[in-house]
Amino acid sequence: MDAPKTAEFAHIGKSVIIKGELSGSEDLFLDGVVEGTIELRGNNLVIGPNGQVKASVHAKGVVVQGKLDGDIRASLRAELRKTAAVVGDIFTQRIAIEEGAYFKGKVDIQQEAAKPVAAATVKAEPEAKSTASASAAPASGASASMTVGGSNPMAPHTSVTKV
Repeated sequence: MDAPKTAEFAHIGKSVIIKGELSGSEDLFLDGVVEGTIELRGNNLVIGPNGQVKASVHAKGVVVQGKLDGDIRASLRAELRKTAAVVGDIFTQRIAIEEGAYFKGKVDIQQEAAKPVAAATVKAEPEAKSTASASAAPASGASASMTVGGSNPMAPHTSVTKV
């Protein structure tokens, strides 16, 4: 997402000022001024070196070269170039901050969606591993035990057996 070609990105020039909600379904190169919100959930946003944004940003990928005052929610990647000045929180799966970029806020790295294969592995845990202790049974008539097994010996598995 370096210098975009005009055919690949919608382009907002440095003399344009937008106040309100900016949304779209294509990649956007923004070199002007925006105040409000920017919604490009399935697309990329590049804030150019002259860009001045006071908005919360929702996009697939966000590259900041200019100034941004607001939160970034990038479903895939956020990148702050050396000329960037960002004040706000960043929520993303991947982040890159170049040396020289200014950032004040917190970063929350989101995990990718859980894969169904991992859930099937947990369900396939054999019932023979659960153990019940009559002396430790709670008043509800059920006992719980922690068992360690599976591919990761450090991950405990909980099983509950009614007595």
